[in-house]
Amino acid sequence: MTIRPTLAAASALSVTVVAAVALLGAAPAYATEYSSALKVRGVQYDAPGRDDNRCSGGNTAQEYLTIKNYSRTATVNLKGYVVKDATGNTFTFTKSHSLQPGDYVRLRGGRGTDSDAKNVVYRNNCNFLWNNAGDTIYLYKPAGSHADTHKYTKSANDRDGNGYIGFHA
Repeated sequence: MTIRPTLAAASALSVTVVAAVALLGAAPAYATEYSSALKVRGVQYDAPGRDDNRCSGGNTAQEYLTIKNYSRTATVNLKGYVVKDATGNTFTFTKSHSLQPGDYVRLRGGRGTDSDAKNVVYRNNCNFLWNNAGDTIYLYKPAGSHADTHKYTKSANDRDGNGYIGFHA
């Protein structure tokens, strides 16, 4: 009699493992998961139009990184969080910017006025940060530990060719 429940439990476990493997296979190929409420939601790595990094009339503000608070309960302050690319270009959130559960912020290139109401922070740098062919995005917590990392290539990850790649649903 104990054999059937054991077999049923083993069968249920097998289905669970197969489902988990299938889900893991659906994740982005170059994602690294860390324990963090804040994660990179997506990146507009290639600004629409011809790349032009002039501060006046350029399109660096059209290149952005979206960071989202995936916590269901915790509000997270971005102050002290760091964003880097593969070559070491760095942006540190120096001002308080609180993200409520489910809220997001777009870190844009170029110059502009940060706005909680519009969910935007500007890098105040007119150079492009993300390489069009491919790059790695690192998000670090204020204490220096990893919050999220994604590596992308245009050819492998931007199937529709629009210059935007989404990472976490």
